[in-house]
Amino acid sequence: MPVQYAGGIIAEHGAARGGAAIFDTCHMGEFAVSGPNAAADLDRLLSNDVANLPIDACRYGFLCNDGGGVIDDLIAYRLSDDGFMLVVNASGEDGDFDWIAGRVSKDTSVENLSRKTAKIDLQGPKSPKIAASLLKRPLNGLKYYRFMRNYYKDSEITISRTGYTGEIGFEIYCPANLAADFWNDCMTLGAVPAGLGARDILRLEMGYPLYGHELSADRNAAQSGFAHAISKNKTFIGSDKVHDLSLRNQSLAGINIDGRRTARSGDIVTINGETVGTVTSGCFSPTQAHAIALAYIDKESSGIDTTVSIISGKNELIGKITAAPFYKKGTVRGDINLYL
Repeated sequence: MPVQYAGGIIAEHGAARGGAAIFDTCHMGEFAVSGPNAAADLDRLLSNDVANLPIDACRYGFLCNDGGGVIDDLIAYRLSDDGFMLVVNASGEDGDFDWIAGRVSKDTSVENLSRKTAKIDLQGPKSPKIAASLLKRPLNGLKYYRFMRNYYKDSEITISRTGYTGEIGFEIYCPANLAADFWNDCMTLGAVPAGLGARDILRLEMGYPLYGHELSADRNAAQSGFAHAISKNKTFIGSDKVHDLSLRNQSLAGINIDGRRTARSGDIVTINGETVGTVTSGCFSPTQAHAIALAYIDKESSGIDTTVSIISGKNELIGKITAAPFYKKGTVRGDINLYL
């Protein structure tokens, strides 16, 4: 995926928020995990609840190390009673596969499907009409964090609604040889190609974490604030550290910044000259018309509306801590029938 296409980042961002944008996410990794103990094995490996996940539903969670740090964040899809698909970040594909394959039961199979699976994300309020015109089965019953089998050009594909932009849309998993046709068909119907730059702004406006920025093997998963991704009802690898309150000395916070100048990853956050945190991501937000950032802030200093200074090179940026998401008008959870 390029940083941007010919239209530019702002136009691509606008297409996702108000029309339809298409993202080439074929770099993501997909694993098939199957067998009579697959659910139990994944329950032990992942921070989210897997055993009670319904068929045709998916769930976001963390793959943690023994210290409670995040090896990767991923989405688990339940295909059947004994079959799952895991969608992982490209940067962690090989390490994730080895970690999982080395810790499952001997009768659980783990297969890397990434080389033969294409993934394309179609996002935005006009995306349901585009997808519906290309696929055989109706989409009117597809709910948030659910998926279904469908058909494109008489070939079976999987289409889900998880979203990384905050807008209603889909993730399409198809045989690799169909990817270019699907991409071109979406463009013909009005979808705008979008790159990493727009994708990063869109996810930042929603306060979503990115591995290597907000999430890392050295950062306790609980500090991310994504409580819905961490089960309180089971033991998983690293859970003793994740649930240890003494290790939650910082929390991920949003910062509204005065003006257009953006903070950068690694910039220091201060209050009255005292360092209280570190920026993980920053950008100019077109929907907010000013800069925004995510940062890990000391718990005692992370109150909403607290004024902070960000030391960015030779510049000092002034901002206020705010609750994410920054953008609150996203359609991602909307009734799909309103957009078909």
